[in-house]
Amino acid sequence: MTDSIPASSAVPAGPVPRRAVLLMLAGALLSGCATTSPEEAMTIPSTTPGRYSALVIDASNGKVLLDQNGAAPRYPASLTKMMTLFMLFEAMESGRVTTSTPIPVSAAAARMPPTKIGFRPGDAIDVESAINALCVKSANDVASAVGEFLGGSEPAFASLMTARARQLGMTATTFRNASGLPDPDQRTTARDMALLGLALRQRFPQHFVYFSARQFTFRGRMVRGHNDLLGRVDGVDGIKTGYIRASGYNIVTSVRTGGRSLIVVVMGADSARQRNAHVEDLVRRYLPLAAAGSTAFSAG
Repeated sequence: MTDSIPASSAVPAGPVPRRAVLLMLAGALLSGCATTSPEEAMTIPSTTPGRYSALVIDASNGKVLLDQNGAAPRYPASLTKMMTLFMLFEAMESGRVTTSTPIPVSAAAARMPPTKIGFRPGDAIDVESAINALCVKSANDVASAVGEFLGGSEPAFASLMTARARQLGMTATTFRNASGLPDPDQRTTARDMALLGLALRQRFPQHFVYFSARQFTFRGRMVRGHNDLLGRVDGVDGIKTGYIRASGYNIVTSVRTGGRSLIVVVMGADSARQRNAHVEDLVRRYLPLAAAGSTAFSAG
């Protein structure tokens, strides 16, 4: 069973300003109260109660196709880096940085635990390599360096991230760092992560291709990624995985194929394999229910 989006929240035909589309979709997501019949319920087994959430959104109009615990507070883990990248893309859009701008790596950033690229204090990484390191490797040292560079300090950057999230309609998200490393106050919901995934696709189609990369080369070394759905599930073109012990295995997935489009969020799986299989099943079940032929979020 699916939500009916209020008429005032539906995406109108024809060109729509980007901010207007995002605000309408935020309203649709916040007002949605999707119900799922027992035969549709697909809660995955979890040894840790209270971690699982799943949300499936028709990306062309914001309709909630599946909502299981979508508004429940969760730890974002490395899904946080989606917001770090959003802020970095905005800095590129404003001309504050270019792809070649060097980002210094402080001693604090270099000390971040894995996953990381591995730097010495005083090293630097160019913006394009930083984007790849965040999208593909989910590098915590790079996330910290980006936060310090754009915000002056990582805590200050986290405050900017939270404020920007509120402007996007992410009303239940609070950031405390740029990486998603454990912090009891860093919380989000599946709905907020779906909205952020939509925002990244809609605002930055020219940069969204970074999320589809499965590897990149840095300083002559091949760096491979974590998102095994890329190249495995037809139509998946990103975007981000995440894991800390408290959160379980999280993912936000973008799917575009056959004129239909989804954003799928799964949070709290017990393994990457379980999470990926669940997303694959959700895509199979709900892609046929998405509206066909819409270009609301196409790269055009």
